[in-house]
Amino acid sequence: MTFTTPLKHNSIKFMLLGSGELGKEVAIEAQRLGIEVIAVDKYPNAPAHQVAHKSYVIDMRNKEQLLEVILREKPTYILPEIEAINTEALFEAEKLGYRVIPNADAVSKTMNRKNIRKFAAEELGLKTSAYRFVKTFEELQEAAKEIGYPCVVKPVMSSSGYGQSVVKSEEELQDAWQKAQSEARGDASELIVEEFVDFDYEITLLTARTEKETIFCEPIGHEQKDGDYIFSWQPMQMDKKVKEKAQEIAKKITDGLGGRGVFGVELFIKGDLVYFSEVSPRPHDTGMVTLITQSQSEFALHVRAVLGLPLGFKHISGGASAAYKAQSKSFNPVLEVEDEVFGKESFIRIFGKPHSHKGRRLAVVLVMGEVNYALKRAKELIGKIRDYDYNQRVKEDIESAHAEGESCGFFKKLLGIFK
Repeated sequence: MTFTTPLKHNSIKFMLLGSGELGKEVAIEAQRLGIEVIAVDKYPNAPAHQVAHKSYVIDMRNKEQLLEVILREKPTYILPEIEAINTEALFEAEKLGYRVIPNADAVSKTMNRKNIRKFAAEELGLKTSAYRFVKTFEELQEAAKEIGYPCVVKPVMSSSGYGQSVVKSEEELQDAWQKAQSEARGDASELIVEEFVDFDYEITLLTARTEKETIFCEPIGHEQKDGDYIFSWQPMQMDKKVKEKAQEIAKKITDGLGGRGVFGVELFIKGDLVYFSEVSPRPHDTGMVTLITQSQSEFALHVRAVLGLPLGFKHISGGASAAYKAQSKSFNPVLEVEDEVFGKESFIRIFGKPHSHKGRRLAVVLVMGEVNYALKRAKELIGKIRDYDYNQRVKEDIESAHAEGESCGFFKKLLGIFK
């Protein structure tokens, strides 16, 4: 392959649609190969904005705005990194000759739980939990009664657990309905009601593919809270035959979707049964652990796959990750990290998000080593981090100094705000 120089008329260009912590790592890996990176998001100074060659702030659900930035920059590859994107614009871009990763149809299917579930279960014949789709509260009541309790209620268009509930009785349905309507990251006009699978464990099977090959990373185990990941570890120990079955399912769904790139295939394991849950056509949040466990992280593999390069890599160590989530709302978040986090086998990656709300991921702690040790240590180290709002802290300090009559200190701190 021939590589180019960024910011030239013949540059290879990646356009990231979504510029969070995962997009930031993709941008860094792309730049290591001299690729020009254009980062797009709905708010300024998103993590990938901070490392990209160019950045834009637009409403990515707006077809005209999205097409306008594509036509202006003329990217070689368009990489959707989030679900909240106008897919009509992606289909239009493909018609105009632009390459969407993995392809517009795959993005459209996977951003909508109804589309991907019907595709996986009804077209590909993959084993899934029982499910119903509902549009009214009355339909939700009927579907929950049919499927039985407990059941899982989710918006068909959302991500990272937003709007998701585990419902244990009919009395909890109203709260689940309201949560889905208020918290969904996308259209909440339709919900999916799923059978609650009492699985032994769940995994993410990162699957990278090009037209020439498909490869699998070691399975990643993970814990979730409210549908969003908090801990992950690699490798997840699995029976060999169950692992092979998981790989078969992952290959079938990714072959069905087609295109290039890394896919995060989520699976439930119950004994020797493997249930398909969801798939993301991009690097997966649980896969941040690969930053320390593989010679090529999921982000490096994604870049290779997008470019059609060989996908070989080596698993070099066991490891675990722990997500740090903000404790409060802030427009100027500050993280206090104890020295213990910076160990011989432990690392922290701070995302640099310009604002936060309670529960928003701000950083990830990574620990190398045997999985049980690494997971235990990651859980310990995540407790060595705290966040606060800088502006609020300064305000409190000024008020405290003023109340104590420390006029000199008061004005010094006041000057600090203006700096």
